[in-house]
Amino acid sequence: MTTELMTNQGSVQDSKEALVRDLKRVVGDADDLLKEVGSASAEEFSAARARIEATLDQARSRLNAARIDAAQRVRYAADATNQYIRENPWKVVGVGVVAGLIAAFLISRR
Repeated sequence: MTTELMTNQGSVQDSKEALVRDLKRVVGDADDLLKEVGSASAEEFSAARARIEATLDQARSRLNAARIDAAQRVRYAADATNQYIRENPWKVVGVGVVAGLIAAFLISRR
């Protein structure tokens, strides 16, 4: 489980970096388009616009994939937590009692 989570964190980081690269490319392409808009022909303008739209579509696709991956991770963590609580209810109650005692002790010291 720990190895799987560490591997998934690496893939999330890779996805995040790829998304940032895509967004930077979109911004760069848009900046180039703005610089060329005054002297560009209709064909050059259309080509630049198509390039920006393709890059933006890639960024959207990666963002959607990252959103789906994050939702799956949250669901997996919630399921694992639920399963642990169901299998070890007294451990969970014990941890709650200890946390409550620590909090009460710290509050009473003030």
